[in-house]
Formats: sequence, C-alpha cells, structure tokens
Amino acid sequence: MTSPRAALGVSLVLAASLFFGVCGPFGKVVIQAGLTPIQVTWLRICGVGVLALIVAAVPLVRTLRGGTRLPWGALALFGLTAIAAVQAFYFIAVERLPVGIALLLEFMGPVVVVAWVRFVRRTILPRAAVIGVLLSIVGLCIVVEVWSGLRLDAVGLVAGAAAAACQATYFLSGERLTAKVDVRVLLAIGFTVGAVLLAPFAAPWALDWSVLSSQVVLGGVEMTGGASVGALVLCTAVAYGLGLSGLRFVSAPVAGGLGYTEVVVASLAAWAMLGEALTVPQVIGGLVVIAGVFTAQRAVAAKRPDTEEAEAAAVTKV
Repeated sequence: MTSPRAALGVSLVLAASLFFGVCGPFGKVVIQAGLTPIQVTWLRICGVGVLALIVAAVPLVRTLRGGTRLPWGALALFGLTAIAAVQAFYFIAVERLPVGIALLLEFMGPVVVVAWVRFVRRTILPRAAVIGVLLSIVGLCIVVEVWSGLRLDAVGLVAGAAAAACQATYFLSGERLTAKVDVRVLLAIGFTVGAVLLAPFAAPWALDWSVLSSQVVLGGVEMTGGASVGALVLCTAVAYGLGLSGLRFVSAPVAGGLGYTEVVVASLAAWAMLGEALTVPQVIGGLVVIAGVFTAQRAVAAKRPDTEEAEAAAVTKV
C-alpha cells in the first residue's frame, strides 16, 4: 500500500494510537482517587458523546432529513462493544494490572481480527499469519509469566482478554461502518448508545462527585480529578476521530497492526506519569507479542489487492 490514500490512512491510525496511548494514566489516577473503573468509563463516554453530538449536529440532521437509512443495528452494536465494553473492560484491567500489561492484553485484538478474516470471511491466509498468531500467544504467556503461576490478577487478565475481543469489533465493524456512515455521525450515535447502556452499571446517581475536585498527581504534577477526566475525554475524542477516519483508507488487519504503537506509548506514559515499570521478561514478552501481531497483519495485508479499485471490489463482496 503506497498510494496517497493509504499513506493518509496509516498516518491517521498512528496519530490515533498516540492519543489512545496516553489515556490510561489519566483514567487510572481517578480510579485510585475513589471512582470505579465503570464510572470513569461512563464519564469518559459521556464527555466524548457531548463533543461528538455537537460536531455531528449538522451532518446528522442532514442525514435524517435526506431520508438516508442508517444501519441502526450495526451502530448500536458498535456503541455497545467498540465504545462502551472495550473501555470498561480496559479500565477494569488497568485497575488491577500495570497499564502496559493491560494494554498488551487488549491488543490481542488484532489477532482476533486475523482469525475473523480467516475463518469467518474465509480468506486464505499465508503461513506467516499463523506464525504471527503463535508468536503473539507465546509472547503473551511471557508477559503474564505463566511459569510463576499467573501472579497477575486473574480478574484483570480476564478483563484484558474481553477488551481484546471488543477491540477486534472496533476494527472490523469500524472498517465497514465508515464506508456507509459519516465518521462524525458514527461517533455521535456510538457514544450516545454507549453512555445509555453503561449508565445502569456506572450508577451516576451514586457517584462520588467530590473526587473530581480532589487532587491527583501525574508525573509529579498536581491537578484535580476533573482536569484528569477532561484530558481523558479530549484524548479519547481525538483518538476515535482520527482512528475511524483512518479506517476509511486502510483495512482492519493493517489498522490493528499499526495500533500497536499505542502499547509503546502507553508503557512510556505509565512510566513517566505513574512510575510503573515492566520486568525484563515482560518487556521481552511484549516485544514478542508485537512482533507476532506485526507478522500476522503484514501477511493479511499482503493478500489484499494493491489497487484501490480492487480493494473496493473485495470489500463489497465480503
């Protein structure tokens, strides 16, 4: 993929990964200050939802007045899994695990994407894709240090795995929905659905709002919990907007592989802002996971036609 459109897509996905990568520490300090992971997730989704609705007001009204039929079922599923569930499971994992490990678990999602492409879309994959998946599994075993009896929190591990499954739906459903729906409309509806569905679990009526005025420390800098949530909302909004825009120009497997930049950024951000450091085996395991996913997604990308016309035809046949 060397066309200007593909280059733009790669740039957008990489930029999204940078913004996604710094979100973990902003959310974790608020969780440590007293809110639950689900409550932080709900605040995050509500904040982004408000921004998305403002930005999408004009195109949304134009779409509805024009009689365009929106894929409401797919949009609702996107809001449930790719927005609400993936973030909730991620912050549950972050509460119980180092940010870098939680994100590595979530980013097994690209492996799920590869499996989906192979067994559901019935696309024959080269041997390198299988090797990449096996490498990722081996690397993950090193990250969780299976030889020590899984010393990492079991609930955190399960939450990270669930986040991976939901993240796969972000890439797969996002790839299709951005071809049918304006990205601004997609974000507005998705985040609104996510906020509504998550509200009963977040119980905002029981939320300790005083946490937002309490002091938290990030990288030696004091700020209020509200400021940290605000930064979390802003980074999330920019990340989703850039990432979904990028999915208009690159395939889900390619975007999933590029998204591993987020793991590196998140680990560095957690080290700089929270003082979290991974052990040497975990660093090695993380590198193996990244190498495996990169190998797998490159193999899938190589199977796609090189021309934009052929890519479009392949998508319509799926």
